[in-house]
Amino acid sequence: MKKSDRTARLAQSDIRAMTLACAKVNGINMSQGVCDTPVPPVVVQAAQQAMAQGHNTYARFDGIAGLREAIADKLASYNHITADPETQITVSAGATGSFQATCMALLNPGDEVILFEPFYAYHVQAILAVEAVPRYVTMRPPDWNLDVKSLEQAVTSKAKAIVVNSPGNPSGKVFTRRELEQIAEIVCRHDLLVITDEIYEYFVFDGREHISMASLPGMADRTITIGGYSKTFSITGWRIGYSVAEASWAKAIGAMSDVLYVCAPTPLQHGVAAGIRALGPSFYRELAVEHQQKRNRFCGALAKAGLPPAVPQGAYYVLADVSRVPGKTSRERALYLLDKTGVAGVPGEAFFEGPEGSRYMRFCMAKTDSDLEKASRAIERFAS
Repeated sequence: MKKSDRTARLAQSDIRAMTLACAKVNGINMSQGVCDTPVPPVVVQAAQQAMAQGHNTYARFDGIAGLREAIADKLASYNHITADPETQITVSAGATGSFQATCMALLNPGDEVILFEPFYAYHVQAILAVEAVPRYVTMRPPDWNLDVKSLEQAVTSKAKAIVVNSPGNPSGKVFTRRELEQIAEIVCRHDLLVITDEIYEYFVFDGREHISMASLPGMADRTITIGGYSKTFSITGWRIGYSVAEASWAKAIGAMSDVLYVCAPTPLQHGVAAGIRALGPSFYRELAVEHQQKRNRFCGALAKAGLPPAVPQGAYYVLADVSRVPGKTSRERALYLLDKTGVAGVPGEAFFEGPEGSRYMRFCMAKTDSDLEKASRAIERFAS
């Protein structure tokens, strides 16, 4: 029995592979973005209460009304996006599930989708799974600034969409308003759509501002905005994400999400809705401050160890230059570093189409303070 052709196009996740390698040596897992920080009590309590009250059966395919309404209010106040919770918001199985449902609903085989490199590997896998074709626009460290000329050159007659991940995984890139306006101009001129991934929208550092593409003039009907609360509430295992789109697109995305997942977990949706309603602006400000401190501590350790970091502007990952670590590829270097320090990161090849990835490793900094300190000290000792 042979596997399907589409399965042959998919690669094993380096993130998963390094997580398994880390477990074998009982190391500190900074490869997978599991987010070890505490869950806000109100979120857990509301989910538990929902279970106790009997909310344990299927929800509506696009999410419970209370969550869709909470997301709509949050979109209006924070993202400056107006969305009808009844026709434009689809709750799905995490932001990754929302991205997959979007690709299935809006892309055809052969459609070209432009991504910025370094890219999130699951975006590429979702695109390949629907037999669309990824095209890459390379960004350069340490700031990963937009190269408009390269983006223009990537647009062909087969281009259908551009993926904008801001704040970005793995780069930590936060697109400026000017950069988003430049992308929007190209999108409108070539009649493209934009698929955003804004899962790290609250993890923005050094006074920067998160700006949603759909909030720009003329972009609301061309943009599928994808977000979620896996990272914000430290509930990566709950799988609660959402997409926001023009009503006819949202209907198609909802239909695909229904086929793939039926619905997101019902009682957990109640927990997330309660968190959105109960937690005010101070929670999100403190979240950014806390993770900026984590960034500063670990990036300092990397610099001390001679593994120069491209200091992230947002999200909670850092790409470090590990070219001084023994090995011909970043996979070999990642395994060497795990052996010598007990700290697991992801090989850079997972995020680059070209050879640049061999220089880098990605580390996730969303760890408890004690684990982050252990990892930082282990990396610092590596310098000697």
